Amino acid sequence: MHEMSLCEGMRSVIEDQARQHNVARITRVRVEIGRFAGVETKALHFAFDVVMRGSVAEGAELVTLDLPGRALCYDCMKEVEIEARLDPCPLCGGGKLMPQGGDEMRIKDLEVA
Repeated sequence: MHEMSLCEGMRSVIEDQARQHNVARITRVRVEIGRFAGVETKALHFAFDVVMRGSVAEGAELVTLDLPGRALCYDCMKEVEIEARLDPCPLCGGGKLMPQGGDEMRIKDLEVA
């Protein structure tokens, strides 16, 4: 379950930010997750609760924000949203798409007490 290691990385970032800004407690963590990031959100929520124990984010709410998949269509030269990596272009039906986003995962912001 790689969600556990993702949460360990998040804990490191959260604790670094808390130290830099002299924050004693984090109450909410909002994370953006791209459609193609390969993250199972239920597993991420479980891992988050486990990994954050004993940290400034213990008991914090994890909010996941879904980001769409995006691709550049070489047939119509438009950037489009796609549901799956191998989908055709929703505008022109073309099949020559280069993924441009949707595989990212990042902490958007932290809410502090």
